[in-house]
Amino acid sequence: MVSAWDSLHSATLELVRSAPIKQRLIAAYRRHLASIHEDQLPAEARGSFAQVMRSLAGVPPLRGEDAVTASVRKMSNQEADDCAALVVEIFGMLSREAVAGNQRQSAAVVQLRSVDCTPAEFDVPALTVAN
Repeated sequence: MVSAWDSLHSATLELVRSAPIKQRLIAAYRRHLASIHEDQLPAEARGSFAQVMRSLAGVPPLRGEDAVTASVRKMSNQEADDCAALVVEIFGMLSREAVAGNQRQSAAVVQLRSVDCTPAEFDVPALTVAN
């Protein structure tokens, strides 16, 4: 199973392509965003993600189209830009959380010597230079 971070990363890459914004939004939703479940996201990202999903699938479709196509068709270009920006913001939120989690893990205390050894066992004889 692909993680939410991976799906949002791929969706963000989809959104920076050269196609028109509405086409990029539809592709990002179908290929990447639709597979994300809210429970995969941290609590602070769930509201924004739900807003994106409502924006991308909230309009009843016409005959021959799906809800995503209908929703994006009804959006203004500014609304489409805002929706894409929110996807990128959610990805940024998850990325910052992942970095913070890695920093917390690396901040753990690491024991550098055995507690079974005495300090004298760690003494190293001095090196001398003789000509």
